[in-house]
Formats: sequence, C-alpha cells, structure tokens
Amino acid sequence: MKHLFVLFIVLAAFSCSQQKKTDTVKLTADADNGGITLPEGFSALVVADEIGRGRHIALNDNGDIYVSLRDHDENKGIACLRDTTGDGRADVIEYAGEHTGTGIKLHKGYLYFGSDTAVVRYPLQSGELLPGNNWEMIARGFPQERQHEAKPMEFDGQGNMYVTVGAPANACMEQMRTKGSPGMDPCPILEYAGGIWKFKDDVLNQDQLTDGERYATGIRHAVANSWNKQVNELYVVQHGRDQLSQFFPEIFDDKQNAELPAEEFFLVTEGADFGWPYCYYDQFREKKVLAPEYGGDGEMVERCENKMDPIMAFPGHIGPNDLLFYSGEMFPEKYRNGAFIAFHGSWNRAPEPQSGYFVVFVPFEGAYPSGDWEIFADGFAGIETISSTRDAEYRPCGLAQGPDGSLYVVDSNKGKIWRIIHS
Repeated sequence: MKHLFVLFIVLAAFSCSQQKKTDTVKLTADADNGGITLPEGFSALVVADEIGRGRHIALNDNGDIYVSLRDHDENKGIACLRDTTGDGRADVIEYAGEHTGTGIKLHKGYLYFGSDTAVVRYPLQSGELLPGNNWEMIARGFPQERQHEAKPMEFDGQGNMYVTVGAPANACMEQMRTKGSPGMDPCPILEYAGGIWKFKDDVLNQDQLTDGERYATGIRHAVANSWNKQVNELYVVQHGRDQLSQFFPEIFDDKQNAELPAEEFFLVTEGADFGWPYCYYDQFREKKVLAPEYGGDGEMVERCENKMDPIMAFPGHIGPNDLLFYSGEMFPEKYRNGAFIAFHGSWNRAPEPQSGYFVVFVPFEGAYPSGDWEIFADGFAGIETISSTRDAEYRPCGLAQGPDGSLYVVDSNKGKIWRIIHS
C-alpha cells in the first residue's frame, strides 16, 4: 500500500508537470507580435482587440483582467476579461461597475476604482469574474475638473492609499492659457490639487480636505504612479506644463516648446515639493528654472533652487500614463526590479512631429535608476511620423504584470491589450 501511495504521488507530480508544459506550449505569440516591436527574445500576443477606451489595468492571481474605461461600454465602466482555454487570449469579456475613470487596483479582496471625483471599491466574489455591484465610497470630495481629472491610486501595504490629484491648469495663470498672463502667486490650486493625498485604505467616506493628508505637492499631474516594494517608496512620472512658445514667444521658439520642459520621474517622499507651477525642469541645463509666468527667462533659478529634482528626466510632451516596477521571473535578470513606463503621446510638440506612443524600461539599483532609459516596446502608433494624436492607431496607457511575469499593455483608443512574453 505504501508503494502504491508513493507511485500515486509521482504520477500526480508528473501530471502537474505535463500540464504546466502544455500550458506553456499553448501560449503562442502572434506572428507579428500584435503589430509592435520588441527586443530580441521577446514576443507578444493580442489578448483582446477592442474592449472600449481603456485606461489602467489590473490582474488577479488567477489571471483575470480588469481594465478601467474612459467612457461607458454597455453602460458600464470596467471591462472584465477571462481566458478559459489557456491560450492567453480572452474568450470571456464582460462589463461591470457604474463609474468611469482611470485608476484601478486589486487590494484586500476588493477592486478599487478611481473615478474623476472619487475612489470607490467593488467587492470581489470568489470564483466569479465580475465584481459585486454594491460598491463602497473610500475617498470623495475631489473637485469635478475638465483637465487633469484622473484619480489613479496606489497602496503601500501598510494601510495607506495615495491618490494623485492633478492640477486643473497649465501653470496657474490668472487668465487660463492666455498669452502673457502672469501666474497667481501664491497659487490657490495647490490647496486642493497639484499633488498626492494620503488616505486610509479601508476607511469609508473619507473627504479629501478634512480626512486626507497632503503627502506631496508641486506635481502638475501624475497619471503614472507605483509603490516600489523593494524600497518602500512611492514613485510617479509627471506630465510637464505646455505652451511655452505660444504664451511667451519672446523667450521660447517652437523647437524649445517641443522639447521643454522634461517629463519628470519623481521619488515621492512625505512633504516633498517638486515646484509646480513656479518651476519646471530643463533637462538640457539639468536643473529647475523659474517659469515665465513668475518672471523666469528660461535661465533664472531663484525660488526653484530648493525644489525637488527628478530622479530621471524624459523628453517633453510624450505623456507618461503608467508606471510598473517589474518583480517577475519570466524576463531576464536585467529587468528585475526595474521600471516600465507607458508613454501615451501628447499634442504639444507641434509644429515638430509628435512623440511617445511607446513603453520604456529604466534599470534600477536600490531606490534610483542605474542606467539610461531605453525604448522597450514600440510601434503602437502604426505610423512613423505623427502630426497629431489622432494619427496614432493605438496609444499605450496602462501596464500590469501577470502572475507568470508577463507584461500586459492596454491601449486607450480602442482598448487593445497585448501580453508580452519572453522565451
């Protein structure tokens, strides 16, 4: 009997091994990698072609996929996808949730969702793809805005939630986006926006201004945010200000307008001030300079001397929209604990060609980048020269890591989802 039991265990282990091997064989990349280009050794398959205007993406431990939507689809704001065949492609696509927006995270058995004015959570149901309908309000009181309204959130694993509150302005001008208008000083927007607010992650009905704590300020808008578990710190990538040459043509030309200011990668510590709207980062001078709305001439530093610098600077106006620190084992060692950033593309490089529309990789050692950034996944736009954001076929917006270490990318135009694998 003892020998039979041992034989049974061996056969069961062999069966599991064969099952894993079969699953791996089934995961076959598309011949054209879904239309994108990748480094040698990487390939991609299309999980879904069109689920609606996707924003951010989250994966459950069983591989179920949840995507926040910018607009309602089937009167719902969350696309829920499941692969029941093991080939990596979603054969079940359903919709849930009454809110639309950007932020979406799985946390403590709930699906947290950042609409433009609140953070809510939907209960997950064991074995079920769709979350429950009875949502709970976690954080509210955010003003309804017409620009920079996304509310992505992140968790530190210590009971706290961090919410980006974008500034509803370009540079806090007295007359919004008006040539030559000075900036308001002090900028009243910073009292309720332009930074990161900290909340408890499971307390209901918290109000931004009475219950939330302003964790950091001087951040114009950071759609891309992630808690780096290796060093227990929050990181974000900011959308820099626009229209330097349009509003101050006596100081800036169109080429400078296209390249400045940098999109900034921040390590966000409590109490940090990154300088918006008074300052911006000039990646060519490698320093923060005074904004023209506050008397700057493109070189003056003055009050910007003590503002926090980025840990890395990217070209201007390429639109960082998501950030992920890679912890999987599928990709080669160089990618371990490094950062992937999805660049959505922007409109403010004209008359220069638009740029962005790719996913980059930044190697890390400890809390800081250990080398230059590099384009990891490209070709989403479908064309070489992009004059307008409308020209791009796809725009990468959200990133997520799968249970097996694969990297998921979601597009915001149609909601196409790629799964990037390495073999």
